[in-house]
Amino acid sequence: MPEPILDIRGLDAHYGDFQALYGLNLTLAPGEVLAIIGSNGAGKTTLLRSISGLMSNGAAQIRYRGTPIGALRADQVASLGIALVPEGRQLFPSLSVEENLLIGGRVKRAGPWSLSKVYELFPILQDRRHQASTSLSGGQQQMVAIGRALMANPDLILFDEISLGLAPIIIRDIYAALPGIVGGGMSAVIVEQDISKALSVSSRVYCLQEGRVSLEGDSATVSRDDISRAYFGIA
Repeated sequence: MPEPILDIRGLDAHYGDFQALYGLNLTLAPGEVLAIIGSNGAGKTTLLRSISGLMSNGAAQIRYRGTPIGALRADQVASLGIALVPEGRQLFPSLSVEENLLIGGRVKRAGPWSLSKVYELFPILQDRRHQASTSLSGGQQQMVAIGRALMANPDLILFDEISLGLAPIIIRDIYAALPGIVGGGMSAVIVEQDISKALSVSSRVYCLQEGRVSLEGDSATVSRDDISRAYFGIA
């Protein structure tokens, strides 16, 4: 097995006195797409916030390419090649579509992604590039959020609830674009409520339940009964 690009060992995470993750273990291989599923409050977003540096943890609890990153700030994590597409998109409302995309490029990492490459992936964004980002539809805003992350030329991209609140046809279009995003060897972690979508694009899946891993398996072979038991904490 190749050395993991991401190796999480015994990850605990807290919001004040509330503990959200309990000794979580997870690995991600280079070029692998990993799905994270689980009910609301299971700890999925907390996991991505921990990886991306939005929550501080023990340094050695999260290793990226063998380097402890658990205690790094978000900007330091981004400079290493990890980008987050956050839940709710979190675009800058005072900036245009193109200005939001250019912010992603401020990390100044070398790589294949540029404005022209993002516009090739999502042509509608080029047509709307001078509009205020928040004047777009929800699906178009999600495209901006994905494009902004790609502009950082990450080696690992984290998607938090990629289809949340979007119409089925928009979800289909965004998932259709995923092979073009990760096809160059990029690794990805996808947090998703739509289990079928998550399994269709990933090689492995982790289910979280109350801050703990309740199931780990191959996406192509894990059974729906196993997922149901893990999802709802049924013994």
